[in-house]
Amino acid sequence: MNRKRIHHIGIVMNDRSRAESFMEIFGFQIDKEEYVEAYHAQCIFTKLYDNEVALEFIIPTEGVLTEYNGGKGGIHHIALEVDDVEAVRAEFEEKGLRMLEESAVQGACGIIVNFLRPRYGAGILVEFIERTPEATV
Repeated sequence: MNRKRIHHIGIVMNDRSRAESFMEIFGFQIDKEEYVEAYHAQCIFTKLYDNEVALEFIIPTEGVLTEYNGGKGGIHHIALEVDDVEAVRAEFEEKGLRMLEESAVQGACGIIVNFLRPRYGAGILVEFIERTPEATV
């Protein structure tokens, strides 16, 4: 796997006002925002400053993410940027490790994504993202 960097940390919030409150308290600002149909969630990425990793606030509108952590939300995943999400999936599958999706799906703001199931990542959900030419995050 050709890991480039930590791209972001995903945090599920059960409503937008909680995300906005967190950003206000700690001085984060919105950079990009988009609805991701595959996961039924509004995704908000924070602006980056020197030596920062973006936060992604995930605000589910329906589905399994609405029940994350008993409906309270919380830190959900770390995202690693790679050159080729499908190559990462193939590499893990050769080792007997399974991804969440059978093939990468469209994420927010022009990225494509897939997740390594937590049981294979020492209990941590790890998202792999590939930036496309259209990517804005």
